[in-house]
Amino acid sequence: MKLKEIRELSDEALAAALNDKKEELMKLRFQQASGELQDHTRLRQMRQEIARLFTILRERQLNPDSEVSNE
Repeated sequence: MKLKEIRELSDEALAAALNDKKEELMKLRFQQASGELQDHTRLRQMRQEIARLFTILRERQLNPDSEVSNE
């Protein structure tokens, strides 16, 4: 997901996306532990996407009044 796409999501959608990404990361870790993981770069990408989601959530917590206009 691109940063612009993440910013357009509602708070509920952000939380749902975060849960999905965490589950996918867990599955990737299990695959790595069992030796089934083929694309090891996917782990890093997933961690970065989770960090982006957390960053946007934190920005919204710190600035609840400021709405970013994407027009």
